[in-house]
Amino acid sequence: MLLYCRTSWLLLSRLEVLQDRVQSDLMDYFWIFSAETWTLLLLFTSLLLLYGYWPYKYFVKLGIPGPKPLPLFGTMLEYRKGFHAFDMECYRKYGKIWGIFDGREPVLSIADQTIVKSILVKECYTYFTNRRDVGLNGELYDALFVTKDEDWKRIRNHLSPSFTSGRLKEMFGIMKTHTNTLVKNLEKSSKNTEGVAVKEVFGAYSMDVITSTAFSVDIDSMNNPKDPFVTNIKKMLDIDFLSPIFIIAMVFPFALPLLENMKISFFPQSVSDFFLGSLKKIKTEREAKNHKSRVDILQLMVDSQTEDYITLHYITFGRRFCPKRLTIVNDHEILSQSMSFIFAGYETSSSTLSFFFYNIATNPETMKKLQQEIDQTFPNKTPVNYDAVMNMEYLEAALNESMRLFPVVARLERVCKETIEINGLTIPQGTSIMIPVFPLHRDPEYWSDPSTFNPERFTKGNKENVDPYVYMPFGSGPRNCIGMRFALLAMKLAIVEILQRFDVPLKLGIHPFLSPKYPIKLKFIPRANSSSGEPNNNQVKS
Repeated sequence: MLLYCRTSWLLLSRLEVLQDRVQSDLMDYFWIFSAETWTLLLLFTSLLLLYGYWPYKYFVKLGIPGPKPLPLFGTMLEYRKGFHAFDMECYRKYGKIWGIFDGREPVLSIADQTIVKSILVKECYTYFTNRRDVGLNGELYDALFVTKDEDWKRIRNHLSPSFTSGRLKEMFGIMKTHTNTLVKNLEKSSKNTEGVAVKEVFGAYSMDVITSTAFSVDIDSMNNPKDPFVTNIKKMLDIDFLSPIFIIAMVFPFALPLLENMKISFFPQSVSDFFLGSLKKIKTEREAKNHKSRVDILQLMVDSQTEDYITLHYITFGRRFCPKRLTIVNDHEILSQSMSFIFAGYETSSSTLSFFFYNIATNPETMKKLQQEIDQTFPNKTPVNYDAVMNMEYLEAALNESMRLFPVVARLERVCKETIEINGLTIPQGTSIMIPVFPLHRDPEYWSDPSTFNPERFTKGNKENVDPYVYMPFGSGPRNCIGMRFALLAMKLAIVEILQRFDVPLKLGIHPFLSPKYPIKLKFIPRANSSSGEPNNNQVKS
């Protein structure tokens, strides 16, 4: 017992000595810094906390619900689920209006079709402008999707004539050349038991169509997948919204001018340099050789620079017509629009075609009905022509339904220029607006059995009941996608040419989503009999 007590006493003594030493060391460390230094550290910490929390009362004051933001990051980390999944989760939990935060910036999410109509159409010029510009756009600083108000109108006015029916008819023959190449490649791959990674195939087709119709450049990426145009476009589209640059732009927007001076952008500099250099070379050759016979988009913009007279131009915005004076676009604006046309068209068209063929592969009755329409419109494999393709009703319905289920553009954005009240909702000046397309496309309030692929929703007699402000694969109103008709034509042509010759059974693949984790793989099997069918009223001579 005496030994036990002595041992305990010694142990306690050593612990007290150790405690004294630790306290002494801490005090020595503490006094390394002066009182002024500790004051500055305390002030910095307080300001950082204030900076991190200050914006997050924005929607509380407006009485708008939403997910709880984290300091500095807001709700950005939820994007790890994907925009579509996060928006759907919020839509189910908070209803038609909620608030989120991209870093410190408040974003008002609106899924009420009445308010959406006012934002996109009724008040689109007076109270709202294009999507927010977070900066770091690199060489695309004057692209159509970045410019605002008068600059946006001026550039769009120059681009609009490129997508008229007359121009699209002129481009149709060029598109057919590339669908022929597409079909030949699918014939070769039909012997492959592992199936076809359709995103790669349709990506190459989209690239070839865009470069040939926009710049009269034939890169044949379907047979040359290593072409610099292809490799660079893939680098450009590999954007991570949780990358350090994007997070810095959202969390510390005051640092943007410094980053721009350092020539840092969301897009790799090497990629921008490649496309800008290539397009400059093409434009210089055009000007030197005076290619007036070309019908491509680049030539139309180049021609607009040489007009020495003022033209009164009528631009159609919905049902509103207004006279506008045409003013020229400068060289860099031409190059920016050309670059953005490549980026926008490549990803959206290839993804939409991939989802479409997945949908008909999983719904063989739809594929058979569509093949019947194709065989009746073009019996005995009659050459496909523009007017007949554009008049195919079931093709239009099936493509619309596929874009409803899997809209490539999951969100639309606008910025409020002046405080306005719409349908009881006050939107303060400077507020970023986000319209969640994906939840609207799958809302059971507007669509019966919304997760089911059902083209009948868009057939004659039913499509009139579709609300244009809950179905917006290309946006809506004056600022909708300028290349919509071009994209639809290229996709419809590819669909017709493929289904005229192939069946697409679901042999391989996964259930797709807006960004499939693994490639969608499908089989393309030559049809046993694709020559039958009586001509219908849609068949028109070329």
